[in-house]
Amino acid sequence: MRLWIKIAMVAVMTLAILIPLAMVRDVINERQRYRDEAVASIAADIGCAQVLAGPVLVVPYTETTMRQVQEADGTTRQASERRERRWVFFPEQLNVAGTLSPDIRKRGLHAVRIYEWQGDLRASFNARIPDDAPAGSERVIGQPFLSWGISDVRGLRGTPLVEVAGKPVRAEQGSGVMVRAAVPESAARHDGASAVVAAAAGGEVAGSGLHVGLQPVQAGEALRFDTRLGLTLAGTENFGVLPLGGRNDLKLKSAWPHPGFSGLLPKHDIGPQGFDARWQVDALATNAQQRWRDGAWELDESDVARVSLVDPVNAYVQADRATKYGVLFVVLTFVGFFMFELIKQVPVHPIQYALVGLAISIFFLLLVSLSEHVAFGVAYVWAAVACIGLIGFYLSAVLRSRMRGLGFAAMLGVLYAALYGLLVLEDNALVVGAGLLFVILAAIMVATRKVDWYALGGGRIAFPFAKPQA
Repeated sequence: MRLWIKIAMVAVMTLAILIPLAMVRDVINERQRYRDEAVASIAADIGCAQVLAGPVLVVPYTETTMRQVQEADGTTRQASERRERRWVFFPEQLNVAGTLSPDIRKRGLHAVRIYEWQGDLRASFNARIPDDAPAGSERVIGQPFLSWGISDVRGLRGTPLVEVAGKPVRAEQGSGVMVRAAVPESAARHDGASAVVAAAAGGEVAGSGLHVGLQPVQAGEALRFDTRLGLTLAGTENFGVLPLGGRNDLKLKSAWPHPGFSGLLPKHDIGPQGFDARWQVDALATNAQQRWRDGAWELDESDVARVSLVDPVNAYVQADRATKYGVLFVVLTFVGFFMFELIKQVPVHPIQYALVGLAISIFFLLLVSLSEHVAFGVAYVWAAVACIGLIGFYLSAVLRSRMRGLGFAAMLGVLYAALYGLLVLEDNALVVGAGLLFVILAAIMVATRKVDWYALGGGRIAFPFAKPQA
């Protein structure tokens, strides 16, 4: 068989092996969807990923304005226009402190990370009710209330403790404000720390959270008081706080040793016993207050101080990363076969190429299935030993030598060890992978440095080397 025909057949077999590798990746994606369903099922019982926002002082009011309306016959008449709006005041200082207690809940084969957050929110308000009603209008101020937003109130455990100006009050369900499905246009105007926001419109839903009613107020009245909320909140996998204060001091500690921070990043101390994180955020550094005014605070996580309970060895993520190197494994194995054909004069049939390529593909399927039952590292070793043993046994006959088969198996063992190193060393995967490819290419170049490719390309594989020069 001529060299270039053989190369073409090997290339076709390599492309054909992409099909089972793609099928394995589909299986991984399907199993990942099953895990997502398990997370959703547990979240339905315990509570979803939580974001806590507030407190915010909301003062609703109704403004009635008289205006001239021209009729079709040219006459004019007086008509009243009634608008419902609200002032929103944010705390000058917001302090949040709490402990995140992690746990694991299983649903079938899948382990889901859950938590209970025991926390305390303290806020100081210094606001003044505007006294700037437009001429010719009448303004009626409604009952003010304090509002806290909670992503999923199903996660509340026990009765929240609420104090206003040092006196305990009872909280009601619902934040008392409306939440939009999309970010609307900005509100009418802003008065210092307060904002004037239009009343609820179509497409809005009642916000999830807590609220407490306050004493009626008058125009021009100053409101200076402190408030406190103590609660226990359960959720799944990640937790966040929206820093709505002018100055925010957020503290969080947990026994989970693998946190992942996103949104607003904290100063943190991470160790085997857990982590301790602190956010000190000024209102000028975020759009959190604007998110609340727009009723879209749950839609954008960039202004949330968030921590995730990360699984450092997510079997599906690791297996998916491993399959990305599957083509490289097949190519290197086929190159090894081809080198044997050139150097040792051992013919290898394309069917034998295909069987070994399928055995390599089966490794990734074994890895996924075993990692659902044992630790990923153990599953990797078992799957690698099984596939390397099978390939080594098969190649002992194909290459007509037990030592050749064992040597090829040893080469595959090095490749599998290198792949595991790439999976573990996430930050250094590129440099390690590049170094490995350089070493492999160098070995091939050294082994074929005396091959006369011109003579080989026009002849048969049975005569690979040129005669040595005198």
